[in-house]
Amino acid sequence: MIDLRSDTVTRPTPAMRAAMASAEVGDDVYGEDPTVSRLEERTAALLGKEAAVFMPSGTMSNQIAIRLHCLPGDELIADAQCHILRYEQGAYAQFSGVAAHAVACDGCVMTRAQLEEALRPDNVHHPRTRLLCLENTHNRGGGAVLDWNAVVAACDWAAAEGVARHLDGARLFNAAVASGIAPATWAARFDTVSVCFSKGLGAPVGSALAGSADAMAAARRHRKAFGGGLRQAGVLAAAALHALDCHVERLAEDHRRAQRLAAGIADIEGLSLANPRVATNLVIFRVDPARGTAADFCAALRCQGVALLPISRERVRAATHLDIDDAAVAAALHAMQQLPASLAAFA
Repeated sequence: MIDLRSDTVTRPTPAMRAAMASAEVGDDVYGEDPTVSRLEERTAALLGKEAAVFMPSGTMSNQIAIRLHCLPGDELIADAQCHILRYEQGAYAQFSGVAAHAVACDGCVMTRAQLEEALRPDNVHHPRTRLLCLENTHNRGGGAVLDWNAVVAACDWAAAEGVARHLDGARLFNAAVASGIAPATWAARFDTVSVCFSKGLGAPVGSALAGSADAMAAARRHRKAFGGGLRQAGVLAAAALHALDCHVERLAEDHRRAQRLAAGIADIEGLSLANPRVATNLVIFRVDPARGTAADFCAALRCQGVALLPISRERVRAATHLDIDDAAVAAALHAMQQLPASLAAFA
């Protein structure tokens, strides 16, 4: 199976497995796992922050960041299509009693006018605006790298208004490789930043949240309450450290292959790219309703040994990653080209 559903489907490489097998471990809840500590120090340094906390998932990292910045009854501002709003089960409301103000924006970053409109007045009838959340790269934006000037403008506005800033940087290393802007430079405008090791970097498990030392001390307490306390987690941290050592620069290969995949999809009748410019490793395209639904298309393609992810009735996502080489891209395109014009038989 050529699995293009997500960059989370990667399997540890032999070298990563060796690093995991030889990892020095201890009980991380007691702060005694030396490999976890090295990963946290390395991540904080890469992001230009005082400290970082290893987390089981990006969702937990984001939700703990929200807990850090907001009290029950507060409100966060976020793009309507971002991961925090679309794919985290409304956990900010379930666990932290926080409301969300969703803003529809074309470029994945809110304009000053949109931010000013979203800012709640100091009035007993309204929640308090406490947090601005951005996502880089933007998943539903087709792996888009945020516009640097727009990020600066949005974060500067938020700082001036006393609104905290959190960056969901699940694929921040993709953004850094594609843009040439270092992770620490992207992170500098934000109070907290989350990154994932289990996506493009190819580790089997793990994310991290970074910020000030005081904030991360509080985050460690929240992690325990959220059920994320880790014991001998050095075997997982070792995989993440190996990924940072060996799998960051190679993200450019994923980006190149995604561009090749997108160019091929654009030439197939009945398919059209949702974003003309593919910047990183995600490709989103539309299936003409005359060919069937996105789910029909993916079901038919799976029968040919290629797995893609339907994300709406008409849209499909493909992700290139560590386990996808040039031959896999060519084979996936060939399978798409061979599908019949009508997919009714697969419905």
